[in-house]
Parts: sequence; structure tokens; C-alpha cells
Amino acid sequence: MEKPVYVLEFEKPLRELTKELDSLHQKSLENNLDLSTEVRAMEKLIEQAQRDIYSNLTPWQRVQIARHPKRPYALDYVGMICEGFQELHGDRQFRDDRALIGGTAFFNGEAVMIIAQQKGRDTKENILRNFGMPQPEGYRKALRLLKTAERFQLPVLTFIDTPGAYPGIESEARHVSEAIAVNLREMAMLRVPSIAVVVGEGGSGGALGIGVTDRVLIFENSYYSVISPEGCAAILWKDRAAAPKAAAALQLNATTLASLGVVDEVLPEPFGGAQTDPAQAAAALKAALQKHLGELRALDADTLVNTRYERYRHLGSYLEAGVEHR
Repeated sequence: MEKPVYVLEFEKPLRELTKELDSLHQKSLENNLDLSTEVRAMEKLIEQAQRDIYSNLTPWQRVQIARHPKRPYALDYVGMICEGFQELHGDRQFRDDRALIGGTAFFNGEAVMIIAQQKGRDTKENILRNFGMPQPEGYRKALRLLKTAERFQLPVLTFIDTPGAYPGIESEARHVSEAIAVNLREMAMLRVPSIAVVVGEGGSGGALGIGVTDRVLIFENSYYSVISPEGCAAILWKDRAAAPKAAAALQLNATTLASLGVVDEVLPEPFGGAQTDPAQAAAALKAALQKHLGELRALDADTLVNTRYERYRHLGSYLEAGVEHR
């Protein structure tokens, strides 16, 4: 039995064309007919539809791709670009948070520390991973691993993929905002190279809690924002259904983030998103990490810290009395 294909709303016209192509192939086989002319014509229609759809994606459509259930998650990328990943558990204070994972691995033959937010593929796994929303103990585990990396001089690679930190009462009771704030401070002072990659969603302080790094990379259909579109819509328009309007207002576009200096490189994805060819997306990620890690490894610890400070100190711009400040 074939597994159901997950199709986004804006992809449905393309899906219908693909069904028609499959029908032509089946008809050709069953009736021993030469339908090569019709097949070529349909293939051209599909190629044109792909160009029309994926070359003109709206911010909300990119958010939908970032959330695609078949999109590669952190552990998928780690498995494709690293070797010997050894997961380390627990924050040594409360419990192990399965939404935020970490451990050592070898990248390009070099030992590194991996810290990543991980979602689940199905309902059972999503419950286990808390839908990729870390709780305070997750950020405290990350802090423990950051300090371990610093002690053993291991570069840090973080993978961001969360709609935000878990906002529940128990999370607040265990001081999630304090846990994130401590990570921001400690990552800013980390004396080893660090690179963050936004592989899917990058929502709010939940993403920033492992994102204060020397370099920030983002896949072209990922987003990195102060708030999720639904959260923004609920605040500004009192209606989560206004999320597409919020996504446009937030300019959830990776190239916009690059032009503002929020991210250092936009990683290309296959047409339709990384889920259509995970190996190709992983290859682009590996090449980018090799380049940036090589550059950072050439810097001493003091230069790393000072450069990182300057990066975040001068991030952004604002207008005051008609004068722009950066």
C-alpha cells in the first residue's frame, strides 16, 4: 500500500498535473500505445508549473514549506553530514528534554559538539519531542554541552527548528526565560567557533536560545523571526487566521534576513523544498559548514569573542527624527 503524499494547498495544481502524467504512463503500458508526444507535453507543463510556483513563493508559503512534515530535521542532517554522533542526555538538574538534543560527532574528520532542536514525524514522536518546543531543562542541557565544548575546544554546530520555546505553566515555573537569557549571555562569551543553521522554523527566543553564534546560516525556505506568524496575528489582529498577512508583514524571507545582516548565508534548496531531495540539501549544508568553520578555526579565542560581540552589537537599524542609525 502506497503511503499518502502530503501536498500543500498551493501545490495542488502541480499535484493534479503529476496525476495526469502518471495516468498517461499507465494508459501507455496497459494499451501498448505510443503516447510519448503527450507525455513530453505534460512534462513541459509540469516543469513550467514548478517554475511558476516555486520561483514566486509568498512568505506564508515558505513558512508552510519550513513546516512540511517530510522536511529533513536536525537528526537527518546530522546523519548525512556527520559521523559517530553520540547523544548526551540531561541537564543534571531536572530531566532530559527530548525536544533539544546534543552530543559529540565528527564533521569532516574533526570532533564537534552538536546541539539541535528536534521535531517528530508522527503523533507519538511529536509528543516525545514536545513538537520541537524545548523546556527550560533543554536550554540548560544545551548550556552544559556548550561548556563541555569549550573545555575540550570543540567547535559548536547548532540546528534551529522550533516554533518557539514551550509556553506552558510548568515551563514558566521552571524559569524558561531565565534559562534562555543565560544561554544568550554564555554563547556570546563562548571561546570556541560556533555556527547556527536554521533548518526549518526559527521562532522567537526559543530559536535564539541556541542561535547566538559566530555565523548564522539559513535554508532558503526556512524562517527566523521574533515571533511565529500565528502569534503575531493573534496579537495584532486578534485572529490566528491572519497568519498569512502576518508572515508578509514580518517579511519572512531568507534573502531579506541576509540583506539585513541577520544571517550570513542562505543555503539553496531543491525545487519544492529540501524534502524533495534531502541529499542535495545536505550537500549544500556540508559545503557551507566546511567553508565557515575553516574561516573561524583560523581565529584565536579573543578575536572570536570580540568579533561576535561586534556582530550582535551592530545588528539592525532604526530611525530617529528622520536619521537612520545602524
